[in-house]
Order: sequence, then structure tokens, then C-alpha cells
Amino acid sequence: MQKVREISSSVPRMHPHSGFSLIELVIVIVVLGILAVTALPRFLDVTDEAKVASLEGVAGGFATGVSLARAQWEAEGRPSENGKNSVIYDAQKVYLTTPSAAQLANGSVAPGYPMSSDDEDVDPGSLTGAKCLKVWDAILQNPARASDDFSAVSSQGDYYKYYATVSGAAEATRCVFYQVNALAKNSDGSYLNPGSGENTYNNFTYQPASGRVFTNIPN
Repeated sequence: MQKVREISSSVPRMHPHSGFSLIELVIVIVVLGILAVTALPRFLDVTDEAKVASLEGVAGGFATGVSLARAQWEAEGRPSENGKNSVIYDAQKVYLTTPSAAQLANGSVAPGYPMSSDDEDVDPGSLTGAKCLKVWDAILQNPARASDDFSAVSSQGDYYKYYATVSGAAEATRCVFYQVNALAKNSDGSYLNPGSGENTYNNFTYQPASGRVFTNIPN
């Protein structure tokens, strides 16, 4: 007699889903809070360190360019054009500091440091943000985008990386290159003008009268 196998289907039991209890949620929130408190400062430190490293790298490259331009001018026998010291540096004409007899006598201005890429006044006292940018573009290879117009920097801070202005007077006048992403912002997210001081936000300075480049990292 043929056996008939009975096939039966069984419906799996449905188990009700249980959510997190209030105590579990509180514990998760507390743990996340502890992680945020401990990890966030470290993250901010890493970000600040990256900004400082970037600034120091650019400042180092700028200082190297200044030194190389002057060294080339010395090596070529201190050439001049239209009464101004000048040199062709990396296929770019660069006009250099050209001290007066009085400035040479008192040592207030050293000759041969980049002042502009145009045939214009090369006395350090005539330094402007525009001249700083001309030096920036002339001695740096593939320079970061920079502007001396803060209204443009404020509204396009993600585009411009450095803001160029000047500080000091006469022979002590110097270019100040501010690192834009280290500046303060106002409530609408636009950057605030740092002014002409050098002790508030990340920057480096260049003093054509002496050829010195200094990095300033406020605490």
C-alpha cells in the first residue's frame, strides 16, 4: 500500500520587537557625551596643528624664495635697471630694495631684497598690500591664492587662502600674510578683518629692508 507523506507547513511564531528602555537610552547618551568631551579637544588640536604646519610650510618657501632671489642678484654682479636693483628670478623680473646713500650709511635698508615685480618705487616705506602680492607671485612656485582686498576674502574665504596687508612704517614696513582659515568669523560665517596687528591670528611677515621672514602663531 502506497504511503502518503503528509506535508505540513508551520507558521513561525512572531516575537514582539522590543525597543530600548529609557535607562539604556540614557546610558548611550552619557557614553556619547563622554566620548565627545574627550575626543573633540583632540580633534581641534589636530586641526590647529595642521593649520600651523601649513603656515610654516608656506612661510619657509617664501623665505627660501627671498634668499634665492638675493643670492642670484649677488651672483650676477648686482644688476640694476632704471636706477633700481633688479634680477630675473625664475623667468620673472623682480625689482629689489635699492637703499639711498643715507640708508646705506645707517644700515636701515639692506640692498637686494624683493620689493615688486613692476618698475615702481622700491623704498620699503612705499610698501603696500599690492606690492606684497607681487612679491608673493614672483618668488613662490604655484602660490596659494591670496588677495589684499579683504572684502573679497571675507565673502570668498574658501577661495582665498591668504590675506596680504602691511604693518609698520618707513624702513620697518612689512608685509603681513594672514592665514584666512585661522581668522575669526562673524555670525553669518564671513571672516572678520584682522587689522594690521600680528599677534592675534596665524600669519607670517616679510620685511624687505632686512629680508627677514617671521612666523607668528598666537597662543
